[in-house]
This record gives sequence, structure tokens and C-alpha cells, in this order.
Amino acid sequence: MDNNVRQRNTSKGDLKELLTPNEGNGPRSSRSSSKSSTSSKKSRSSSNSSSRSSKMNSSSKKVPGKTTALALKLLLIAIAFSTLPVLYGIYYFHKQSQVITPLNAPKIIHEGSSSPHVAPEKYWGTYRPGVYFGLKTRRPYSPVTGLMWFKQYVKQRPLPIRHTCEQSDPLESYGWLKHDGVNFGTQEIVEKDFTLKTQFIKRPGGENGGDWSARINGKTKGNKPITVSLLFYIALDDDEGDLEPIIKQTFLDGVKGFTKALGHFTLKFPTVKNATSNHFLVSYAPSLAQLKDVVMHRLRVFPVNKTVNMIGLAGVDSPTINNSPHQKPNFIVKQVTVKFPFQMEVLFESGSLSKETPALEGREFYKVLKQYTKEFDENFEETFGLESKGFKSNETAVAKAALSNMLGGVGYFYGQSVVRSRYNREPVLYWKSALMTAVPSRSFFPRGFLWDEGFHNLLISRWDPQLSMEIIGYWLDLMNAEGWIPREQILGSEALMKVPHEFVVQVNTNANPPTLFLPLQYLMGQENLRADPRFHKYVTAIFPRLKAWYQWFNSSQIGPQPGTYQWKGRNFETNVELNPKTLTSGLDDYPRASHPSPDERHIDLRCWMTLASKVVADIADFIGEDSKEYRATYEMLSDNVLLDQLHWSPEGHMYSDYGNHAPRVALEREPMPPPPMPKPGQRIPPPQKPPLLRVVKTKDGPTKRFVNAFGYVSLFPFLLQILEPSSPKLRQILTDIRDPKLIWTEYGLRSLSKSDPIYMKYNTEHDPPYWRGAIWINMNYLAVRALHHYSHVEGPYKTKAAELYKELRQNLINNMILQYYKTGYIWENYNDKTGKGQGSHPFTGWSALLVLLMSESY
Repeated sequence: MDNNVRQRNTSKGDLKELLTPNEGNGPRSSRSSSKSSTSSKKSRSSSNSSSRSSKMNSSSKKVPGKTTALALKLLLIAIAFSTLPVLYGIYYFHKQSQVITPLNAPKIIHEGSSSPHVAPEKYWGTYRPGVYFGLKTRRPYSPVTGLMWFKQYVKQRPLPIRHTCEQSDPLESYGWLKHDGVNFGTQEIVEKDFTLKTQFIKRPGGENGGDWSARINGKTKGNKPITVSLLFYIALDDDEGDLEPIIKQTFLDGVKGFTKALGHFTLKFPTVKNATSNHFLVSYAPSLAQLKDVVMHRLRVFPVNKTVNMIGLAGVDSPTINNSPHQKPNFIVKQVTVKFPFQMEVLFESGSLSKETPALEGREFYKVLKQYTKEFDENFEETFGLESKGFKSNETAVAKAALSNMLGGVGYFYGQSVVRSRYNREPVLYWKSALMTAVPSRSFFPRGFLWDEGFHNLLISRWDPQLSMEIIGYWLDLMNAEGWIPREQILGSEALMKVPHEFVVQVNTNANPPTLFLPLQYLMGQENLRADPRFHKYVTAIFPRLKAWYQWFNSSQIGPQPGTYQWKGRNFETNVELNPKTLTSGLDDYPRASHPSPDERHIDLRCWMTLASKVVADIADFIGEDSKEYRATYEMLSDNVLLDQLHWSPEGHMYSDYGNHAPRVALEREPMPPPPMPKPGQRIPPPQKPPLLRVVKTKDGPTKRFVNAFGYVSLFPFLLQILEPSSPKLRQILTDIRDPKLIWTEYGLRSLSKSDPIYMKYNTEHDPPYWRGAIWINMNYLAVRALHHYSHVEGPYKTKAAELYKELRQNLINNMILQYYKTGYIWENYNDKTGKGQGSHPFTGWSALLVLLMSESY
């Protein structure tokens, strides 16, 4: 290998130091109660009753003593009553502060673990998944770089500038074709009449993270001449640092900069062939969320000739800079207007890296990129073995794109969540924290989601176990003193700009499926990791947090009787939803009990806690901790007899939720009163439609019963492999899975049976079905994994499971690859009637589990 190319250093088992020294666990809180005996009180004066009169007539010297005692008692009572409000206030303040108090346990990711000294190869990266192309460091308030572009000579207003990934942008496709998560990435962005290719490579070294280079290529699809302006920028996320433009004549030749973390650096813009003009902007942006707004307000019209005008940036924006807090620029943009084909390069050079090696441009860029690409292809085949399984090159290309978009969608965020508990009248700010996490969708969900992340790391842990362990560590470090983790992470202005207001505040009673136990279960099963002392140290470090999280579930999400669990957060009061959503379960509008109540017990949460109990017990055994409590809970929750008693519906012949339920409900409007008679010449406006309200169509109304909505929720004892291989319930599930009248399709398993009354029904007038029929890849992956399991363990249904495994796996793979080439994207979910991709796109969060389906990695 060429000396200028750094070997990929994230091979399996290559663990870096992630941990702080073990400082011990925080103090445990405990409470004990003691019974007070009353029997002795009852007998105290029984034998002395005859002497009461003599005591009353005894010496008067004792009377003042009794008076004093009575006064003392009254005084103590008065003091107690006067201090009660104070004590209650202290207690209330304590409960208010708990929601924003970090867990008293050593952090998993110590402050310097992402520094260029500890992990230089991961310091810079494409950690801005919400933009089409951009780089930043793994540091709070990192400087950011990025790309915008727009076509010249278009009449559309406002000018359609591409910057952040948007569902509404009419791109035929975009996404990473190859990205190893560390050293390089190649992305293709396909517009209607031209294609952009963005690439980057890195050269770690020095004291501040090393160098990197980006290249943007463009080509047209036809012969029509097209002119495009590329806007490459650098911006500071706070006021600690300096940016200075390097201007030669009227051109921006580069940028000199300085921050404490990066030291001195230079951003260079080599000359671009086919450039027709150059403009630039030196300005100030109040936040990263406003970069595009600043550009839009600083565009000017420049005449090319008498009939043609060009749009360009205004140059040095002195008024804005002078009015900024520190009167200095923090946002510099290089605009290059080009005709196709073209190639633009940008070089970031750290002042602390030796310049003995050639700059990463021209032939050197190509040589390094070629080497990294070769390593990626080799590592991909070594890890997943798709070529050896007989997949064609075009099929393998889809799998590489799925993995690459997962890795290229890993972001580094910093900021504060907005949270609330029942003790806080108004939302309060969580502590400032960092989070490294993959995201479900760069366009629609470019932020961290707790239950998604467990599925993400099923894939990431196969490719780069260390990265997966880091991500899990970041999430666990977000745990508060109660053992709660906010389920949606909206950290920083760029993340916040994509979130509707009603979803910003996170409530501390609300859970999310503890899916992080899925990748932890996989990692614990790897013998090469178990033999590594550093892995033992890591698992030891995360154990206190796993315990706290586990205990939080077992105190906050318990059901109405022992051994049952209940998702909190359903709306008990609403009558405008057909079936009130259970957002905390992750399955949003999947039908639960129609009338939410405290009597509910949820089968899926019980199964998640069965998995959690097993993994916590296994980890406890591995590190020498006491596992009895967790093992006993696992044995109880995995007991098929008790499971059947609580959740098997004899009437529905399925595992089911239980609650206050009416099997048939509908949304109907109340009858409209007749309109009033108009007076002569009077115009009466048309009456507004009354709202749709839930109406019960069952004669006996809602009663406590099994819900009997066959679909993903019914499958959970099977999906998480809790069912005994010999259970006749397994036979029933395998039969029902394959029934096309229920959930079987030639594209995968639909989320809800076609026979269910709520199948594909709107939840409100404007709330379309979500988990009511569509095919979701994360749950299908669990189904394929379960079929693989039951086809490899002894039992009467082994052969049937093997047949279904082969058929379901092939259906999923065939349809996802077909839709990728048909539409240009991997999708959030797939239509159960046509197989067509739908929902947000690209969705290379858990839908990227396609790679594991293809590689049969379970």
C-alpha cells in the first residue's frame, strides 16, 4: 500500500480507549419501612387504672410538670406543621430537578475520547447528515463546511438553492455509493438534467486532526447547455475563532482560520476549469440554521450582457459584520459558476500537519481515493460475503449503498434537549451534551431516535464494533438520575430546524423500546470481543447505566398486575382519534385498546423487557456481578405458561394486548343542525363541518378484553424468540404468517392484517395510516431472524420455519432492490399491495438492514 494512504483502522476487535477510570458506582438510594407496634401501647396503663384518682390528688408540685409537657407537645406539633411546607418544598424541588440531573455514574464517553489525539482518523467526518454535503469535527461548536448549488438563468422564484436534504426537492436520487465511516466517501446526486458527484478523502495526522480534500464533479444528461453555481462555505458555530478571507484581486482564493481545537488552518480553492465567473461572500450568520437565509439575502444580479444577467454573491458584507456581536465574520462562501462538465476541488490543510507529503489534489486525490475504495470493497466482501453467496454486482451495489448511507448518515450533535416532568409546570432544559448517532432519514429525520438506534447498530456493529460501542455509550450518557433517556434527540440549531414544535418537548414518563439491547446481545456473542480486556472494561462501565435504565422501565412502565407492562403516554381523554396513538411503542398508530386506561397490558413491551432481562443478566455474569434478580425476571417473563395466561387470546388465537376495548369503532360527524332561515338580502356563510368523533359500533361497548389486532404486535413472542420451539402457539403463528388474507405479501409481512377493522384506516380526518398495513423492514428483519432461529433448533416446526425463511427473505430482498433501481431510493416502508417504496426517502436507517438480510447475518 502507498505510504500516503492510511490503512483502515476500524477492524473488528480493534478497540480504542473510550472510558474514564472506574470511579465506582454512585450511592444507591434505598428506603425501608418499619411496622410500629401498638399492642404495648394498649396495655401501658391497664394495670394502673385504679391509681388514677390518687395521682390526680397527689402533690400540686407535679401539675406544672404536666402543663409543661403538654405545652412542649403542642409546641412540637406547631413546629411540625410549620415545617411541613418547607419539607414539601424541598421534596418538590428535588423531584423537579431530577429530570435534568445526570445519572450519578461514571460517563462512558470521556471528554477527550473524540479528540484528534485519541481518535485522529475519526476527528473529521460527514457528521452533518441533514445537508447534501458537509464536514465537521467531533467537537462541540465545531466549524462546519458545506455545499450549496443552484442553476443560473432560471425564472423560478424564490431561487431553488439546494443545501439541506429536503423531501420536496425533486431529485431523482441522492446518497452515498461508498462510505467506510472513516476515511472516504463517494456520493451521487441526480438532478433532472445533470448529476453531481461529491467525494472526500482524509489524511489524519499532526496535532489537530489532519487534512482532508473534497471534490465535486458534474456532468449533464443531454446536450443542453447548463450553467450551475456551486457555493462551498466554511462557518463557525460560535464566536470562539477567526476566519479571514484570502482575496486576490476580485477572487476568493482561500480562507485562513484559527480555533482552539484546530489551531491554524487554511481552506484552499484551486482554479476550476470551465468556470465562467467567481463570486464570494464574507458575512456573519447568527446560527448554522440560518446559513441559507444569509446567502439568499446576499445574492445580487450581475449583468453578463445586454440581455443576460447572472446571480452572484455580494462580496464583503461589511454592514452585517459590523453589526455582529464581535464585529468579525464567521461565514465565508466561495461561489464558482461553471459549465458542464467540470471538476472543483477544496483542500483543508491543518497547520500542524507536515507538508512533506503531496497535497491531496489532482492525481494524488485520485490515487488515495482509489486505494480507499479498494479497501472498502475488500472489507465489505470479507464482512458480508455477498459475492460468495451468488449476488450479482448490481445487487451488491445496492447493499454497499445501504451500508454507506448508514455510515454517511452518522452525525455528531451537541446541544440541550427540552424536557418536562409532571413536577415542572413549564419545559426545562436538559444539560448540554454531545451525541454521536446514526439517523433514520437525512431529509426527514436528521437527528437521533432511541428505538431506531438499536436497529441501526445491528448493522454498524458488524462493520465497525468500536463505532457501535461508542454510539451506544453516547446514548447511555444521556441518562438522567431517574434512569430515563429522552427518546428523540434534538441537539443544536440544525437539528431543531427540522422538528415540528409539538414534538420538541420530551416527557420523562415516556419510554421507547430498549432496542440497544439488540446490538449489545450481538456484541456479547462475539468471542473475539469477549476475550479482549478492553471490551470487558467497556461492558463493566456501561453496566451501572444499563441497570438504571432497566430499573426505570420496571418502575415507570409496569402494568396493572405482576408480570405485565404498559406503554405510558397514551391519551386517556381524546375522542377524536379512531385509535389513540401509542407513540412511545415506536409503532405509533398500530391498534391498541380503543379506549386507553390504566388496565392495559402490552405484549410487545413485555417481550422487550424479556430481552433486556436476559442481556443484563448475561452481562452481569460476564463481569462478575450478581445476576440473580435479572435472571429470575428473565425466567419469569420467558415462562410460556405465564405468557399464555396473560396474553394469549383464546378467541383470537393470537398473542394480544389487553385493555378497555371495543372491536369496532368509526369516526363520524355529529348531525349538523338545519341552517337558519336567511333574512332578506342576508348571506349566511356555509356552516363549518363538525369534527369527526370516535363512535363505538360494538353493542356491548368498550369492555376489558383482548384487542385481537393481528400483526406485528401479535408476533412479538415469536420475533424476539421467546416462544419455545415445541409450542403449539408457534405452529399457529407460522400458519398465520403465511396467510395472504392476513399479513403475508410477496413483498414482505404487512404490519396489520387485511382482515382487521382498522387496516389502512385514517386515525383522524387528516392523519393517514402508518403502521396499519405498510411493510416495515426492521420488523421484517426480526421475523426473518426468528424464522432462521426456529429453522435451526430442534422442534416439530423446524421444516415449516425453514420454508418460510427462504421465501420471506427472498421476497424482501427482491422488492427492495427492484424499488431502489426503479425510484433511486431505499424507503421508510413499502406498500403492501404493490411493493412500491413510500414514506420518507432516502430512509437508510433500519431499512438498511437489507444488508444483513442479504448476508444472512442474525
